[in-house]
Amino acid sequence: MARNFKDLTEREILALAVSLEEEDGRVYADFAEGLRETYPATAKLFDDMGAEESGHRASLIATYRERFGEHIPLIRRQDVKGFVQRRPFWLTRPLKIENVRKQAEIMELETRQFYQKAIGQVTDAGIRKLLGDLEEVERKHQVAAEAMSESIPQTVKKTEDEAQRRLFVLQIVQPGLAGLMDGSVSTLAPVFAAAFATKNSNDAFLVGLAASIGAGISMAFAEALSDDGSMTGRGRPVLRGTVTGLMTAAGGIGHTLPFLIKDFHVAFMAAVIVVAMELATIAWIRNRYMDTPLLSAAFQVVVGGVLVFAVGIWIGSS
Repeated sequence: MARNFKDLTEREILALAVSLEEEDGRVYADFAEGLRETYPATAKLFDDMGAEESGHRASLIATYRERFGEHIPLIRRQDVKGFVQRRPFWLTRPLKIENVRKQAEIMELETRQFYQKAIGQVTDAGIRKLLGDLEEVERKHQVAAEAMSESIPQTVKKTEDEAQRRLFVLQIVQPGLAGLMDGSVSTLAPVFAAAFATKNSNDAFLVGLAASIGAGISMAFAEALSDDGSMTGRGRPVLRGTVTGLMTAAGGIGHTLPFLIKDFHVAFMAAVIVVAMELATIAWIRNRYMDTPLLSAAFQVVVGGVLVFAVGIWIGSS
């Protein structure tokens, strides 16, 4: 059963301080390890903070041994009322850097408040001095954590921004673009084949809707099952699959919706305009996020789209 902080003895307060510093140091080490590949500079900051926590723990252990002997009782944050329960998100991958910085700020604030309360409860002058010194260090850590984003050099910040952009492209843009291209291009043939075969807007709409939704489901499963993201850094399979599936369906439904217009010829012209807009959007995304020259991206997309469009018309007209 958790105990009230005011009921702890000086011996137990020191033992709790040892446990808190050890836990904080290990959390910072996990932060550093999780950020090292993508954000090496920030990882170095957490390495330094973890080393300082280890130094605090060593000072606390030395004081404890001097006052109370070798045995340090096991007393942890969850054994004392008043501490906030921490969710172990430092074990997740990939770590979100803004969440890490916020958690570091909260950790330092909580540890500082612990030392403030502990100083008011102990009477030994040596222990009070040590706790006061550690409280001052934690105050500086808290300020550093609050200003971590601002204190990072511009070159480091630029590197982190570039890394964040790469992750966004890898985990969101690439799956979304693959889905949009598949939905926009592959469904052209069945939609326009049905349109030219039946000359009926409603029939073309139903075929396009079925093809879009079916392609979306298929692409979602294909992307989600392709890999778990642990080695490639492509993120969570469910997120990637959802993005791919939704964009695939959206790409197909885009040029299907015009066939809600009853007049077949008007619907057909509207669908052609939508197809042109879809292909232009794909070319822009490839240029903006994949660093493909705009003319090259446009040529590649248009050639593919025109070929599939022509196949659909040819089959529908035969």
